[in-house]
Amino acid sequence: MFKGFKEFLLRGNVIDLAVAVVIGAAFNAVVEKVVATLINPLIGLAFKADSLDDALKVGLPNGDTLAIGALIGAIINFLIVAAVVYFVFVLPMNELRKRTAKEEEPAEATEQELLSEIRDLLKAQNGAALAAPAATPAASAAHAEKPQA
Repeated sequence: MFKGFKEFLLRGNVIDLAVAVVIGAAFNAVVEKVVATLINPLIGLAFKADSLDDALKVGLPNGDTLAIGALIGAIINFLIVAAVVYFVFVLPMNELRKRTAKEEEPAEATEQELLSEIRDLLKAQNGAALAAPAATPAASAAHAEKPQA
């Protein structure tokens, strides 16, 4: 039971997901400050609004408004978090894995491949034995006494 749980926790994709969630939460404050101090003033200049939440509002006939600026702000926040996570954590971790990865061991040969190799070796040995002259008369006599298959 614990072995399965341990394997689940140590899977690469589960750990990657946990790292992404934790790092995303940790950088939320940084992203909010970047948006508040860098992007919102630029939006204020361009759209004459205090923030993205107040920019690009479209009024609807029933009195509601579509806050397109707030949607753009959420997309920008997401892209900043994704970029920070990728460039600060994912990319260096992938490079580290490449450098520390052991060379892959060759895949084990299948039974069919092994049998084919044995067959080829036996053919080569038999061909070499037939082509080579007999070294001793005892070896020739022993070879002659074998029944032919």
